[in-house]
Amino acid sequence: QVHLVESGGGLVQSGGSLRLSCAASGTFASINTMGWYRQAPGKQRELVAHITKLGGTNYADSVKGRFTISRDNAKNTVYLQMNSLKPDDTAIYYCNALMIFVNVERIYWGQGTQVTVSS
Repeated sequence: QVHLVESGGGLVQSGGSLRLSCAASGTFASINTMGWYRQAPGKQRELVAHITKLGGTNYADSVKGRFTISRDNAKNTVYLQMNSLKPDDTAIYYCNALMIFVNVERIYWGQGTQVTVSS
């Protein structure tokens, strides 16, 4: 079994910062891309950022310049540094990973961590 576990969410004032972490565990050959998504109340889940195994990144326009995604391949962990947080960033944040096995790839999701930004 493969598990992704997020941590680092919480309550923060507008303009503050949080750092989310997501650690993968289980049996797999390696991890291809990893990413962060978020879902706010009444809205669909949306991509926040993703990062390739070699470090290539992509961000949603709404977070460019404020959020930074990174990964530590030795620890099978992806991070999301969130600065200059806004109330609109309030959501449950989910990490996902494209896991590489012998001949197949599968996408796994974490259970999510709540981020709440107050005015």
